[in-house]
Amino acid sequence: MDRIVLPNDVLLNEVAQLLGEGREVVITPKGRSMLPFIRGEVDRIKLHQPGNLKVGDIVLAYFEDRYVLHRIIAINGDEITLMGDGNLKGTEQGVRKDVVGKVVEIITPDHRQHKPGKAWLWRHTLFLRKYLLKVYRKWNKLKNK
Repeated sequence: MDRIVLPNDVLLNEVAQLLGEGREVVITPKGRSMLPFIRGEVDRIKLHQPGNLKVGDIVLAYFEDRYVLHRIIAINGDEITLMGDGNLKGTEQGVRKDVVGKVVEIITPDHRQHKPGKAWLWRHTLFLRKYLLKVYRKWNKLKNK
């Protein structure tokens, strides 16, 4: 299959529209904000309509005029808070209607598919994340030599 690279705003607007129609969408995300669980430009993700949202879900949301693919770390009524697994600080806040899709599967380059976990331990060890990510990056650097 040929690979088509589009600017985020063009691609993700189309993705949001397809998800709104009830279709399933598979994309290759960019960036490192979801390391180590989703590797940007390496893994692919399968998205469905958001449905029932829970803390720990990985979602695609449109907040503050941009799309983000991050994990829900808090829900308070209609308000949700997101944070990337690879981020050490910084969150995004919005409301449920801002969520356009939910990750239901992560697909690795060797075509293995797995459902994303809720990352309970990862979310509760933020104080260790800096060190764990450093080890992860070094390990990958050595592994890819």
